[in-house]
This record gives sequence, structure tokens and C-alpha cells, in this order.
Amino acid sequence: MKLRLLLLGTAVAAGSAIAAPRGFTVEDLVAMERVGAPVLSPDASRAVYTVRTTELDKNRGHTELWMVDLRAAKPVPQRLTNHAASSSDPQWAPAGDAVYFLSGRSGSSQVWRLPLGGGEAARVTDLPLDIDNFRLAPTGERIAMSVSVFRDCADLACTKTRLDQASKKKASGRVYDRMFVRHWDTWADGRNAVLYSAPIDSSGKVSAAPVSLSGSLDGDVPSKPFGDHEEYRFSPDGKTIVFSVRIAGKEESWSTNFDLYSVPAAGGAAPRNLTPDNPAWDAKGTFSPDGRTLAYLAMARPGFEADRYQVMLMDVATGKKRKLAENWDRSAGDLRWTADGKTLVVDAQDVGHHRLFGIDVASGKATPLTGAGSVGGYDVRGDTVAYSLSTLESGAQLFKAKLGGKPVQLTWQNREALADVRWGQYEQFSFAGANGATVYGHVMKPWNAVPGQKYPIAFLVHGGPQGSFGNGWSYRWNPQVYAGAGYATVFIDFHGSTGYGQAFTDSISNDWGGKPLVDLQKGLEAAVAKFPWLDRERSCALGASYGGYMMNWIQGNWSDGFRCIVNHDGVFDNRGMAYATEELWFTEWENGGTYFAKPDNYERFNPVHHVAKWKTPMLVIQGEKDYRIPTEQALGAFTALQRRGIESKLLVFPDENHWVLKPANSLLWHHTVIGWLDQYLKPKK
Repeated sequence: MKLRLLLLGTAVAAGSAIAAPRGFTVEDLVAMERVGAPVLSPDASRAVYTVRTTELDKNRGHTELWMVDLRAAKPVPQRLTNHAASSSDPQWAPAGDAVYFLSGRSGSSQVWRLPLGGGEAARVTDLPLDIDNFRLAPTGERIAMSVSVFRDCADLACTKTRLDQASKKKASGRVYDRMFVRHWDTWADGRNAVLYSAPIDSSGKVSAAPVSLSGSLDGDVPSKPFGDHEEYRFSPDGKTIVFSVRIAGKEESWSTNFDLYSVPAAGGAAPRNLTPDNPAWDAKGTFSPDGRTLAYLAMARPGFEADRYQVMLMDVATGKKRKLAENWDRSAGDLRWTADGKTLVVDAQDVGHHRLFGIDVASGKATPLTGAGSVGGYDVRGDTVAYSLSTLESGAQLFKAKLGGKPVQLTWQNREALADVRWGQYEQFSFAGANGATVYGHVMKPWNAVPGQKYPIAFLVHGGPQGSFGNGWSYRWNPQVYAGAGYATVFIDFHGSTGYGQAFTDSISNDWGGKPLVDLQKGLEAAVAKFPWLDRERSCALGASYGGYMMNWIQGNWSDGFRCIVNHDGVFDNRGMAYATEELWFTEWENGGTYFAKPDNYERFNPVHHVAKWKTPMLVIQGEKDYRIPTEQALGAFTALQRRGIESKLLVFPDENHWVLKPANSLLWHHTVIGWLDQYLKPKK
């Protein structure tokens, strides 16, 4: 791939005055408007989506609904909502004459309906509890919604009463007899996410009390902490709902056994398990347009969250299943049928990009539908595809295309605000990594790079570890922020990364400090040899989560590699991690079993054993609401640094989880990190 620079010609063509070029800043990143996933109207003539803006004075993000006409020669986005409360999760009425959405404008999160012919939004639901997510039936006659309730309550009011009573108790203690005690950033309070449904009358409002569809099952629909309405869907006739759920019990925190269940949309019958034969993860059941086939995703290995998602097809009448595109070595993320039922449109990581693919249902042949960049959300109606796409030089924008056709851009968010920004040029490269395998990475120049000069390196290591730092935009680990601050960046998709085949992804398990470290060492060496503008003598390593683990591992196993290190939410002690993290399936798979059964596996690549060799200045960052990698891991690393007499700082966010999400905290995070790099990599004036 040739070095690429985002041209500012579009802004010139629009008549914008361009100031002198400048670098991209942290303030730019935080202030950017963020485009959400498109939702196509039933006739594919329009797309509705969200735009998130930042309210710095309130230290939060705010979302509103927008719509764009796909038929226009020059599409002009139109704002649909304007309220102090956010509006989100848009869905079309079947007739295309209204949009349903979630909003807290009534004081709680409820479903609202906005007529597109004129008039104000009207509330569709008025429940005593918040609605977390919802889905409208294709017929428009029923709505499904997820609400957090105590499952032993007879109605929603009971849960509200119990919560009100609990808030008045003077004693604060909580008693648990099973895990999850806490998950992601929340302590368990005894409630489950339960799927309900209710009829909608001719005015578009709920006309009867909701009925429970999944309350008889001990599990969350959708799953916590990130599940949404993609985990349940109506049949085309609106009479059936298929959803995925993991039966909890006392094994929930070490189980990945999600199953697909079918239930009458109006209730009245117990949910029926459609995938009892698979003890691993089954998800995202999606009916074909004629309702005869259910497409879904299935993993094969219980306990492995990063296993390949195989596309499956189930005959609804007989229950017979078959694999689709079995030899296509990619893990699908989502599923959409074309109107003729002949093609499934799926998304997947692919060699440093995240593309859309069309899979022919008859032959299983997978064909790329998009090129460079990373597809976010997408939708399909007829043969029209609408999707969001980001790159290393652009936040997500919306595009439309006919299947296999040329894409047309629909939005240009942030064009004016960033018109004078000169982006860092980037390039993908490959090299021979561990065991001679081909490994890929990216480099990016500083925004103001001058031929013949060398630049200090920010060496970014991704988390996951089954993830990827590729050609896409991030609001947390964004190379353009470092390019704007005068740094070159190098980031490697080491063994364990996604998008290079399942065997490559598998290869990191039980080898956290082995092949990945070799890839990082060889990748940096290859980058420096190929790109003479990289100054190897001035380099700092940075990473979060598994990347943070690697920072601790580098301290003791590549101790002369860098002038400074930044460790965000990184594992310091594998034994402590094994007994304190919440999703036990993760640590147990990665280490081949429990700690008490396989202690040697955990200790083999345990950073705590190499503290005596630590010597590199390190910035340690931790969110106190991070229950994935608990605060004690950061305190352990910082204590080791302080007791070793190594220059170090600890930045703690009491109100953040595994990610830094609040705008003010993001500003502080970035300025602290870049200040740490400046201290060690830039010449003293």
C-alpha cells in the first residue's frame, strides 16, 4: 500500500477557507461528531442514524437522530430530533412513515415514535422501569423490549417497588451465593435482563401490559455487558422471536454456552432451545425473508470467546443445520439477508481491515463487498447496502452501495472542523515474524514529517489479545493523536490477532509472552529497516489490557527496548488475575485451565516473576471500575516500580471502567500520556 494523505480538496470544493495546516489534537478527537450505524427504510430510499456530539460542560456525549435521502443526487443529511435528552436506537415503522427510538426525555428510558410527515414525537411506552433496548416487529403490530427485573416478581411494578425499598435501607451489605458478583463495571443486584413483548395499536402506542418471553430462563436477554437488540429478532410474519441466552446458574462466569431459543412473540409458551447440541456459543439468529431458514453464528469450542464464528443455516421446519462457507477462514460478526434470500451479507476482520462480504447461500462462496478501511454498523434492504466506514485518517462516515457496486458517500461529519488538519501518512507492511510466519503491521508518520528527518516512535500494542490495530478509527488509541503531537507510530498485528485466519488467532493461547513478543521485536526491527524516518533510539511502548500486560512483560523481557512505557489496565500478576477477574472463561482458556489445576501455565508468562529486571520509566493508568483487570493489578505494578526506584507515575480514574469514556477524563488521559512521551523522547530545550 502506498503512503496515503487525506486531501483537503473536498473542503476546497465546498468553498471552505483553509487555514495553515496543523496537526490533529486531543481536543479535536474529543470534540468530533460521531456517526452511528445506518438503518435503512423498508424501501431503501432513506437511512436514519445517530450523531453523537460532545457536551464538555456536562462531561458527556449526546446523541440525536439524523436522516439522509439515498435517492438525492447530492444527499443532504437532515436532523430529526433536538432535545436535551439523547435519542438513540432508531427503527423504522413498516410503512416508512415514522421512526421509533429510545429516549429518556420523559425521565426514564422509553420508546418514542416520530412521524415523518410532521408533528412531535409521541411516547410509545410508559413502563415503571427503563427500557434498555427494543425491536419492532416487521408487521408493526408488536414491540419486543428488554428490561432489567427481579425474575421472581410478578410484574414490572414489583421490581420498581423493591428497588425503591432497597434505596431506603441503612445497611449497605450485599450477600452473594454465586458469580457473577460483579461484571465489567457493575456489581450484581439480583436483576436479569428479561425480554418482554407488547402489542401496538393503530396509533403506534403500546396497548396492553408487556408479557415476559424469557423470564422463565435464568439468564440475560440480551447478554451483559454489551448485548443489544441484535441478539433477538422477529420472524418475517412477526409471530415468533428468536433470541440467544446463556443459562446462568453457578457456572455463568466460566461458561460461553449461549443457545438460541424460539418463543411465540405474544407469549403463552415456554421458550424452545434450538441449539442444545452445541455446548459453545450460538448467537444472532436471523430469519430469511421467507421465514423458512434461520441463519446464525456458532462457535465450536466451549469456553473460548475468540473462537471462529461459523455461519450456520437451520431449516426452521425440520431443525436441520448446515455450515455455510465452511472453508472461508474468517469469523463473521453480524448477518443480514438480501431480499431474494440468495445472499448473506456479513462483516469480518480481514488482514488489517474490517470488510463486508457477500456469501452466496447456495455455494458458500464469500466475496468482498468493501475495500480498505473498517466497516462499523451496516444494514441491507433489497440489494442496497448502507454502512459506516472509518480509516486511519477519518472517523466513521456513511456510505451506500448496490451489492457489488461502487460506494457513494452520504455524510461528511467533521469536514469543516478538521479542514486545516494535515493527517499523518500511513502504510501497511509485512515481515517474517515468529516461526517465519507472515505478520502485518502499520506505520504512520507525524503530520509535519520532512524528508530526511527521523522521528521518535510511539509503539502501540493492541489489547484483546484477540484483536487488531488496523485501518480504522479509534477514540481511545488513535495513531493520529500521536502523529499530531510529532510522533511516528508503529503497531503490529502479532500472533493472536484477528483477521488472519483462526489458526493465527489461536496461536496466542498458552503463549502470551512467547510468539507475540517475538513478533513485536521483529516487527519493530523490520519497520525501522524499511522506513528510515523512524528513530529507534527514541521510542516508547504503549498498551492497554493485553497490551498493558505486554508492557509489564516487556519490562522484564525486553528491558532495554524502550526509553519509556505506558501501561493502561494491564495484567501484572497472572495468579491474582485468575482469582479476581470476572469472566473466568477468558483466563481459564488462555492458560489451559484453572489456576489450581494448571498453576505452571499461569506462572510461565507471569510478569511478576521478572520485576528484578525492570528498569524502564513507566506510566501506569487504571480505571477503578475496571472489574475485568482489577485495580490491584495496577497497584502491584506501581508498587514494583516504586520499590525498584524506577521513575514512575500512577494515574487513576475512580469513575472509569476498562475504557476511558468521559470527555474530561479522555483529555486528561491523552495529555498525561503524551506528556510522558515528551519527557523521555523529545530533546530538552
